[in-house]
Amino acid sequence: MSRLDFDENAFFQAGKEVWFEMRGPAVAQKAMDEAAQHEMTRDLRQFLFEHCFGAVWNRPGLERVTRSTITISVLTALGRTEELKSHIRMGLNNGLTREELKEIFLHVGVYAGVPTAVAAVRAAMEVFAELDKPAG
Repeated sequence: MSRLDFDENAFFQAGKEVWFEMRGPAVAQKAMDEAAQHEMTRDLRQFLFEHCFGAVWNRPGLERVTRSTITISVLTALGRTEELKSHIRMGLNNGLTREELKEIFLHVGVYAGVPTAVAAVRAAMEVFAELDKPAG
């Protein structure tokens, strides 16, 4: 294995499968190719696949749409808008609707502060604008 190869153990494979399903194959493969170019990003991707997506997102206790709701809520409350954008996309792929996202942001805004909801809505609008662009 070279320095930039992934250690494709069982947790890595399971996490990679979940992540590809949630991100969509084209977006996921592009991110994988970019991550493999640098040791730091490769190691982080390895960690995320094994621990976040392989060990947690694969657990049987919650549906993916519920996990997306929780993740989006936490990222909104913490003000992590860059990561939130990625999870908004994945949440939509997991079955959340734009209306449900709006309700999540309103709900979190009451408990975590209005500025967090405003930032989350702005992030969602950026994602929606990208998704709504005509292909080409």
